[in-house]
Amino acid sequence: MGQAYFLLDDGTVRIDDTVLHPHTWVRAPLETAQTGRTLDVREVFTVLGQAAPLRHLVVGVIGPRDATAQQEKTAEAVGRVLGERGLTVICGGKSGVMEAVCRGCSAVGGLAVGILPGSTPDDANPFVGIPLPTGLSEGRNMIIAKAARVLVAVGGSYGTLSEVAYGLHFSKRVIGLEGAPQVDGVTHAQNVDAALDLTLEALIASAQTVDRVADV
Repeated sequence: MGQAYFLLDDGTVRIDDTVLHPHTWVRAPLETAQTGRTLDVREVFTVLGQAAPLRHLVVGVIGPRDATAQQEKTAEAVGRVLGERGLTVICGGKSGVMEAVCRGCSAVGGLAVGILPGSTPDDANPFVGIPLPTGLSEGRNMIIAKAARVLVAVGGSYGTLSEVAYGLHFSKRVIGLEGAPQVDGVTHAQNVDAALDLTLEALIASAQTVDRVADV
């Protein structure tokens, strides 16, 4: 963590030679001196969110159905901080960590998408904003990992481990909390605040890679 971002006097946010917009990161060399101020990563998303909705930035939150009370509390807090920034949460849509993260996200007006293992949207927990039945059982874990730009694992189970493995296979950043699988490639955070910063930085990194347009 700790990357420096810069808010220019024309209202744009820069990181090195890239201008950050809500939907595209545009490479553009800075040819003239401008004044401005440095931002931390949370301030970057505040500025971007004021310019346009950030629903296209999807964060997967994964974890066990049989979660502990502390894991559910943490998952709810994760959903809340993501929802407050206008990001979309995607999860398995059922109980435990999944229900907790949806509850936190929906409580602040955020959008939670549930990728359901069964064939009916009625299987979703009551806090899912968009239930998507797949009929794929545990196969839906791959969809979650593929659709998310970043994965946050809260706790662990065999199902969570498979989602972590898919995420790493797809070159996604995976951040762990509250006993997430100890797998090479997972970055473990001490608390929700640290996980949020890691997640936001990973979103910027993913957008630079995925959404970059030609030099202007």
